[in-house]
Amino acid sequence: MAQTDTDTAPEAPQIYLITPPQIDLNTFPDLLARMLDTHEIACLRLALSSADEDHIARAGDALREVAHARDVAIVIDTHLLMVERLGLDGVHLPDNARSVRKSRKELGNEAIVGAFCGASRHDGLNAGEAGADYIAFGPIGQTPLGDGTCAEADLFDWWSQVVELPVVAEGALDAELIRALAPITDFFALGAEVWQNDDPIAELGRLIAAME
Repeated sequence: MAQTDTDTAPEAPQIYLITPPQIDLNTFPDLLARMLDTHEIACLRLALSSADEDHIARAGDALREVAHARDVAIVIDTHLLMVERLGLDGVHLPDNARSVRKSRKELGNEAIVGAFCGASRHDGLNAGEAGADYIAFGPIGQTPLGDGTCAEADLFDWWSQVVELPVVAEGALDAELIRALAPITDFFALGAEVWQNDDPIAELGRLIAAME
């Protein structure tokens, strides 16, 4: 997940797709394959709510095959020890900068290590200094989950001007927010916004169109 060259004209943000927290392994890999065949996706995050090691492993194997067949990187949420076991490309850490240094040491320089830092510029900078490849801020829109804190456009504007490390906008996104943030973020992480729709492939297309 590399940032675009700052010496060229800004490119549209890329899509970072997050899996639903629960998936049916009989049907989801096919849906994901059709999603990746229809839309250009930069990275996939396996983000299951399950604590069943076997289910996570089977999901990782199935989705890795779908993603890698289409040259899409796949990372796993939280479970550092599953990365090498499942042949994944890296890990997404939800705990700000706390686990970044350990994860980088464990996985090496070639792996993707990303950090979610809420709405904290300070945490984002610390995660970057610890070796993160990207920083995710969010949620962007209002949501009843969490403590009500949102990552404001000013944070992305500042980050895009001052910090070279790629930044991801994540959480409670809609077309209006995507349109507003498109000039000042590198990636949009989309999950529930897409999968809760009756036609997730079409919905992702609608949200991608908002960037233009």
